[in-house]
Amino acid sequence: MTDMLSDPSVLLKLIKAKMPFGKYRDRLIIDIPEDYLLWFADKGFPEGELGQMMALMYQIRINGLEYLLEPLLNTENM
Repeated sequence: MTDMLSDPSVLLKLIKAKMPFGKYRDRLIIDIPEDYLLWFADKGFPEGELGQMMALMYQIRINGLEYLLEPLLNTENM
């Protein structure tokens, strides 16, 4: 997981990724509430890239690392 945090392309992909199903369909994964991510952490994240992105966001949230995304969000809005 630490390797993913050090790769800017993964973080750029994360800030653009949307939830494709469920209660938070079409919402950016970075905007999904922590309790929803906690539920998936308990039950199991989906397979593939979506699950990896959700697991990464979960790790960012529980470790208080949201500040890592802020510079990327600011460049996306320029």
